[in-house]
Parts: sequence; C-alpha cells; structure tokens
Amino acid sequence: MHQIQQKILNFADHLNLKRDGLRQIGRIVGEPHPFKISYHLKRLEENGFIKIDKKTGIIKRTKNTEPQKGLFWAIPVLGEANCGEANIFAEENLEGYIKVSKNIIKIGDGLLAVKASGNSMNKASVNGQNIEDGDYVIVDTKKHPQSNNYILAIIDNCANIKKLLLNSKNKIISLMSESTENHPPIFIHETDKFLINGVVKYIIKKPAVNWS
Repeated sequence: MHQIQQKILNFADHLNLKRDGLRQIGRIVGEPHPFKISYHLKRLEENGFIKIDKKTGIIKRTKNTEPQKGLFWAIPVLGEANCGEANIFAEENLEGYIKVSKNIIKIGDGLLAVKASGNSMNKASVNGQNIEDGDYVIVDTKKHPQSNNYILAIIDNCANIKKLLLNSKNKIISLMSESTENHPPIFIHETDKFLINGVVKYIIKKPAVNWS
C-alpha cells in the first residue's frame, strides 16, 4: 500500500471530505497536492478499504482494513493541545508518529496523540494518571463523548483538553479544568460551532530524564 494511502487510513475515522476538503486532508497527511489526495482516496475506495458518504462526506474504514502488525501501535501525533487558556492553534498537521507497545495500549484503532501544553488538567485522572505539560494524551476518535469524559475539543480553531459537562436542560456545554491552579471554565451553547475530536483514553507520561 502507498504511504499516502496508509496515512489516510490512519486518520480515516476523523476525516470528512465535505468538511475538510482535499487541501486540509493533504495538510493532515503531509501531501500538498490535492489531486494526489483525490487519487489515493479513490484507490482506497475502489480497493474496499474505505467508504465515502457522498452526501455527508464522512469517510469510514471497512472491515477489509488490515490491523497494524507487530509489537507496537504507530499512533499519529497532531501537534499540541492546550491545558490552559485556548491559545494553541489547531492546524491538525501530522507531526509524526509515536510507537507504543501493545502491552500498554491493547486496542489502537482510531487513536491519535496530542502533546499537552499547560497545567490546567494536572488534577485530572485518566486510568490513575494526571495530565501534565509535555505528556502525550491519547485520544479515541471513535468513542462518543459523554458527560464527565475528558475530551479533545477544537474551539475558535484552538485545541483544548478539558472535562466535558453536559446540561441538556439549558443547552449549555461546560468545558472544565481540573488543576492545582485557578483556570476559568469555557461555556458553549450546543448550537455554537465547535468540534469534539474524541475522548481521552490514555496518558503517556513525559519521561523523567536524570543526566546525573
């Protein structure tokens, strides 16, 4: 399989051809030429690896997609996400991959990684791990977010890691920090334009390097 097709497959679960367009998908997978993206999308669909909904633009992997082989998952890294004020721009450019043992993460399908920036989630608990500056936050793009989940959200083109609180009565969505410091919440109406990329699933802690 061509490397561009493999990269598209890695991101397929959170791509939308209608919403993103060929150029944005190209930026995500590191290919600047839209016609190449169009070609490889067509090839993937013809070979039965993906299905593209012509009305919605949603791209879905099919059962023909082969799982990653070997001892490690190769998880795509999409830059940084803020754990403080929403000021890190979310370009969704692929920065590379981190390899994580399958003994650490059992299921790697539909995962992406972002690097945490800031300390507003340093009291959060994900499988007993908090989220500190420099940690890799592993996000499940296939899991539907529920109230009290930790999520990766894009608001005003900025990436945020927050705790999600839903209030269906007043239609307000609250994005909360959990920190040793005081960080104000973000309040969103359910009709506002924002995107939840997925639910935080794992934390890979920044290595503690001691050179002495």
